[in-house]
Amino acid sequence: MLITADPAVREPLAALSAKTLVRTCASLADPPGASAPTAAAICTLRLLARRIQQLSAEASDLQKRITEALTACAAQLLTPVGIGPDSAAALVIAAGDNPERLRSETSFAALCGVSPVQASSGNTHRHRLNRGGDRQANAACTAS
Repeated sequence: MLITADPAVREPLAALSAKTLVRTCASLADPPGASAPTAAAICTLRLLARRIQQLSAEASDLQKRITEALTACAAQLLTPVGIGPDSAAALVIAAGDNPERLRSETSFAALCGVSPVQASSGNTHRHRLNRGGDRQANAACTAS
């Protein structure tokens, strides 16, 4: 037997934006006299929406804390356009984990895996990017 969601529950939610949908589902009440599948669907929607709200609040709080920590220790990383707190944090972590390897911009580029490496053969002279290094720092360097 195929159980489909009750149209009375599904249709009012179908046209809502993501934020409105989560807010609406979080406040859904159990309708009196609803069938067991409909009541289970509404309960599940309510629980999932509340969990989304909780996780979104936690993510916002963590983002705020990361930004505050970066502002305190490496504010210059947040100044360039395109470098957000996540990328800046990845770069600070890569530098902090390997301070002995950081003697110049060139060594930091090698650490992040964004330094040029010769890929020449015969008369052709060309370069490619280094594929080694810290993958998270590499993603932060190439994203910004």
